[in-house]
Amino acid sequence: MNAGALDRRLQFRRVTETNTGLGLEQTWANHGSAVWGSRKDISDGEKAAAGGIYAEVSARFVIRSSIFARGITPKDEFTCDGLRWRIVGIKEIGRRDYIELTAVARLDP
Repeated sequence: MNAGALDRRLQFRRVTETNTGLGLEQTWANHGSAVWGSRKDISDGEKAAAGGIYAEVSARFVIRSSIFARGITPKDEFTCDGLRWRIVGIKEIGRRDYIELTAVARLDP
């Protein structure tokens, strides 16, 4: 993979939990700086849930391996192309050359 293929900006987000006295409140905040990556869509579809229909897309993203990238977990999420992506898979490509993220995003507002 060459650097020209990394043409998307991914902003990772991590959840923090705060005890409000009535329970835990989850808040998402940016985690690190945005990184360059590539995107390849692998599937899309519609699903029915709770009486409604929604659409989602699955894609594979590749980013350069770094200490930051190797610290990303499936508990994190990221934004790219105006969508919020939920990470469902992480794997290393090469010998710490790149990280591949498989992610799913809902297409409805």
